[in-house]
Amino acid sequence: MSDKITELDSSNFESTVTQGSVPVVVDFWAPWCGPCKAIAPILEDLANELDGAVNICKVNVESNSEIASKYEIRAIPTILIFKGGTVVDTVVGLTSLEDLKAKLA
Repeated sequence: MSDKITELDSSNFESTVTQGSVPVVVDFWAPWCGPCKAIAPILEDLANELDGAVNICKVNVESNSEIASKYEIRAIPTILIFKGGTVVDTVVGLTSLEDLKAKLA
């Protein structure tokens, strides 16, 4: 995982998504999930292209089930986009770099 992508858990999730001046993209994933592995390079590209303009994060649903439950994650990969601490968009399943960039515009 890139050093531009932050792994979140219960100790840093709330502070990360609520205390930033830039949008936060949170990818809910699991190690055994094929589509989750397929979306990882797209998130890497997004992190590189929008470095500093957006915060890219990941939450492993297996080790952070309480966070997944709070946000009603029922399928993975699911991406939540936070602005000002509020979920403003949701993407379930695979998506493209262009679609993610459009949602952040």
